[in-house]
Amino acid sequence: MLFNWSEYVPAVKKAFGKLGKAHPKMLQAYGALSEAAAEGDALDEKTRELISIAVAITTRCDGCIGVHVQAARKAGATEAELAQTLATAISLNAGAAYVYSLRALEAFEQLEG
Repeated sequence: MLFNWSEYVPAVKKAFGKLGKAHPKMLQAYGALSEAAAEGDALDEKTRELISIAVAITTRCDGCIGVHVQAARKAGATEAELAQTLATAISLNAGAAYVYSLRALEAFEQLEG
């Protein structure tokens, strides 16, 4: 087991609240971002959470992974939907690595030793 997610996610949420008490304006602004992203009806909650998981994977945020997996399950996401979300994140991240590799090659060509 990599993490004990049932302990980790509540700990992350508790820590999040602690920082929020120390910096309430930051927490309020962060909450406003989440509310703004949820506005409208073009995407349902499950889809938004699956997108959040893909982003969390590509940005390597364990807390985000746990919180959004929990929310996706609550919104009705299936294991098959999660698996396809993860496959999409992997394919995108590999693509991003490829594109950034081209940058490294270009830098090598342009920069002197």
